[in-house]
Amino acid sequence: MQAKETLFADLVQGRAQQFQVPLYQRTYSWTERQLGQLWADILEQAELLESGDRASTHFLGSVVLAPSPQNEATFPRWLVVDGQQRLTTLSLALAAIRDHIADTQPDEAERIDDEYLINKRKSGTDHLRLLPTQADRPQFAAHIRGPLETRAGGGNVGTAYSFFRRKLVEAEDPTAPQDVFRIEQALTSRLTLVAVTAERGDNVHRIFESLNNTGLKLSQADLLRNYLFMRLPTLGEHIYETYWLPLQNSLSNDELEQLMWLQLVLGGDDRVRRQDLYASQQQHFERREISEAEIEAYIRELHHRGALFRRLLHPEEEPDPTVRAQLRRLDTWQAQVTYPALMLLMDRRERGELDSPETARAMSYIESFLVRRMICRVPTNNLNRVFQAVPGQLPRDVPVADGLHQLLSADNRFWPDDDELRGKIRAAPFYQYGRWHQRKMVLQRLEESHEHPEPVDFATPQLTIEHVLPQSAGDEWMRMLHEDAATTETPEDLHVRLRHTLGNLTLTAVNSELSNHPFERKQDLLKGSHLEMNRRIAATERWGAQEILARADDLAERAIALWPAPLRGIGRAERNRDWQLAHQVVAALPHGTWTSYGDLAAFLGSGAQAVGNHLAGTPGLANAHRVLTSEGKVSDGFRWTSPGDGGDVRARLTADGIRFTVNGAADPAQRVSADDLALLLTGADETEAHGEDAAQRTAQGQGGETRADRFFRQLAADDSPETVTTVRALLHRWEEGGGWIGHGAGQVTTSAFLMLGEAGAPGRGIWPLTLYPGGGRGGTAEVVFQHLAAREPFTDRGLRAELLGRLNELKGIDIPEGKLELRPNFRLSLLEEDHNRELLAETLTWFRHCWDTRDTA
Repeated sequence: MQAKETLFADLVQGRAQQFQVPLYQRTYSWTERQLGQLWADILEQAELLESGDRASTHFLGSVVLAPSPQNEATFPRWLVVDGQQRLTTLSLALAAIRDHIADTQPDEAERIDDEYLINKRKSGTDHLRLLPTQADRPQFAAHIRGPLETRAGGGNVGTAYSFFRRKLVEAEDPTAPQDVFRIEQALTSRLTLVAVTAERGDNVHRIFESLNNTGLKLSQADLLRNYLFMRLPTLGEHIYETYWLPLQNSLSNDELEQLMWLQLVLGGDDRVRRQDLYASQQQHFERREISEAEIEAYIRELHHRGALFRRLLHPEEEPDPTVRAQLRRLDTWQAQVTYPALMLLMDRRERGELDSPETARAMSYIESFLVRRMICRVPTNNLNRVFQAVPGQLPRDVPVADGLHQLLSADNRFWPDDDELRGKIRAAPFYQYGRWHQRKMVLQRLEESHEHPEPVDFATPQLTIEHVLPQSAGDEWMRMLHEDAATTETPEDLHVRLRHTLGNLTLTAVNSELSNHPFERKQDLLKGSHLEMNRRIAATERWGAQEILARADDLAERAIALWPAPLRGIGRAERNRDWQLAHQVVAALPHGTWTSYGDLAAFLGSGAQAVGNHLAGTPGLANAHRVLTSEGKVSDGFRWTSPGDGGDVRARLTADGIRFTVNGAADPAQRVSADDLALLLTGADETEAHGEDAAQRTAQGQGGETRADRFFRQLAADDSPETVTTVRALLHRWEEGGGWIGHGAGQVTTSAFLMLGEAGAPGRGIWPLTLYPGGGRGGTAEVVFQHLAAREPFTDRGLRAELLGRLNELKGIDIPEGKLELRPNFRLSLLEEDHNRELLAETLTWFRHCWDTRDTA
C-alpha cells in the first residue's frame, strides 16, 4: 500500500487509463451544498493564483484506489474504493468548463477532453477516463461525450453539471471577473488529494476507515492562543489575567477568531483567509526572533481593539449617537463583510485621526455603497475582497472619510450613481433581490426621510412589506391595469412588470386586512396609518401604472438624498451587469423548463424587445433557445448565434425535456415565471427563514384573532365551503400523525406550514407544503422543493423526485421535473375529490416516515 499527496491533474493525466467506481458503491450524491463549498474553494485558489501565491493549496480529501480485476498492462484500470464523489464532481466541472469555452476556443475545449475526461483512442465504456456506477453511467457519459442535444437531464449528475455551467457564467460578472483558465488551473493543480494505492490483497476498507476517522478540530483562535502563551514563559500568567481573560470573556470563540483575523487585515494583509489565520500570524512572528514584550504588545493591542469590535457587534455600547445610529443600521443590514472598514474607522477615531461626525460620515458611505448596490442588483460576490482591501488601499494624503469615499467610488467597485438608482427604482423588481431585512430597512429609511413630527417607533410594531397592487390581482385590479396597458402589453404583462417594484411597496402592520382587496378598501385602511408613506398612497384616487411610477420617482429622489452618490459614475458597466444577470438566470434554467421574453424582462426590470435583441445578438449563450414567446412558441426572429449550433429548434427543445401541446406550443406547466427566475438565483435560506420564523410565532394572534383563525377566514372568503372543510381535515390529520401547524405573519396574506421537527429550533424544522389563501384566485398549496433541497434526508434528489411523482398521481396535478429546484403549487380545490385527498394523505405519511427514519437509513 502506498499513500502520497497528489493533484487531480497528476492523478488522471498521462497515458490512457480508467478509474472505475464499483457497482456496490452508492450513486453520485453531492448536493448544491457540497458543490457550493467546492466552488468557493476553487475560486479562492484562483484568486491566490492571480495574486502570485502558489504555496497555499487546498486539501480536498482522500482517494483510495485498488487494481481492477479487469486491469491490463497497456490500459491500467483502478477501482475507486473511496473518493468517487470528488472525482465525479471534478470531472463534471471540467466538462462544464469545456462546454463553456467550446464556441470561442474549440482547441482548448478539445485539450480539456483529451487531458482529463476521455481516452481518445478507446471506444465504448473504455472511452471514459472515469466510469461511474451503472446507475449514474448514462447521465455521466452523456455529459462527457456530448453533443449537447443528446444529454440527459435531471438527476444529481445533471444537477452538478448545470451548477458548474451556471457558476461559470457568474464568474464572468464584470464586478469580479474570473479567468476561466485560472479556474481550470485551480481545479486541476491547486486541490490536493491523498491517493492511497493498494496492492492486491490489501484490506482497502480498513484503509478507508482509518482515513475517515476524525476528531474535533481546534479552532484557529485556539491554535494561535496556544502558540502565543507557549512563548510567554515569564509573563504568561500576568498577560493572561490582565488582557486575555477579559478579552475571552467579552467575545465568543468565533468572535475572538474574527478579531484576530481583523488584526492582520488592519495591518495591511488584504489576502489572508480566516482559515489561514494561525499560519499567517505564526509566519509573521517567526520572521525574526520575537521577544515576550512584543507578544505582550500584540495581545494588549488585541485587547484594546476587542472593546472597539464589541461596538460593531453591540451598537448600543457606542456612546456617540450619530455613530451609534450608523452602526445600528449596518448591524440590521447584517453587514459583517464591512468589518475591516468599520474597524479601521473605529481605530482611527480612537487614535484621534477623525472625530465622531467624520466617522459617521464615512460610515454613511459604506451604508450607501451597500444599499445602492442592493437596489441596483449588483452581485455581492466580491464584497469580501472590496472591504478587506480597504485598510491597505485607503489613500494617505486625504482625510479618512474622503479617502474612503474616493476608494469606494473607483470604477471597479460598481457603486451605482444617481441616474442608475433612479432607473432601477422605477423598473427593477426590488422585492425579489437582497434579503428580507434589507428590503424592510430600505423602506424604513425612506419613511424616516419624511421627518414626521411624531415618528414611528420601528422597534415595536410588527411591520411587514405590503404590495399595494397585489401579487395576485383580482378582476377589479386587472380591469384597471387594462386601462394603463400599452398596445403591445397585456394587463397581465403590466402586472408582472410593476408588482414587485419599489413604487408599489410599503410597510404596514395590517397587511392581513389589506390582503387583495380593491384599492378603495385599501385606501380606508391606509388613511389611518401612522406612516406618512401610507397616508400619501391613500390620498391618490387610483393605483395604476402612472401612480406607481410617480411614487417610484419620489422615492428615488428621497433615496438620492439619503444615500450619498459615488464621486464618479460607472458608465456603461450598468448595462453589462444587467445582461450578465440575464445570462446567469438563463443558464440556470433546469432541464425540462422554458421561460418567456416577458418573464425574463420582468425579472431584469427591462423590456421584452430589448431582451429579445440581446439574446439574438449574443453568441454562445447557454439555453438562449429556451426563451420563447408568451404563447410558448419559438420567436420568428430567433436565429442560432454559435457555429456549433443549428438544426431544428423544436428538436433541440424536445431533447431538453420540453413537451409540446397539440397546437405546437411548449407545455405551459413547464414555464418558469418571473418569480421562479428569481428563485433560481437565490438559495433556500430565504425560504427557510420564512418558514422557521412562522413556526416560532404560531401562537401569536392579532387583535384577538389567532393566525389560524385568520388563515381560515381568508381561505373562506375565496374558496368553497367544501375546500375549507377539506383543508381543516388535512391539517387535523397532519397533527394527528405527529406534525404541527405553523401560521405565518404573511407578506400579503397569512399561510399555514405543515411542520415537522422541533418548534423554535432554527435549522431543524422541515415542511413539505405551505398553504396560502387565494386572494381572489383560489387557495394554493406550495410544494417547497427548494427548501427541501437543504434539509436531510431530502437533499437526496431521488427522494424529492419521488415526492414529485407521488403528487403527480393526484388528478389535476402535473408538476414537471424541472421544477424540482423551485416551489411549484397546485389548487387546494383539487382536494375536494376523495381520491386526491387519500393520495395526498398517503404522500404526507410517506414524507413523515422519510423524516422519522433519516438518522437510521
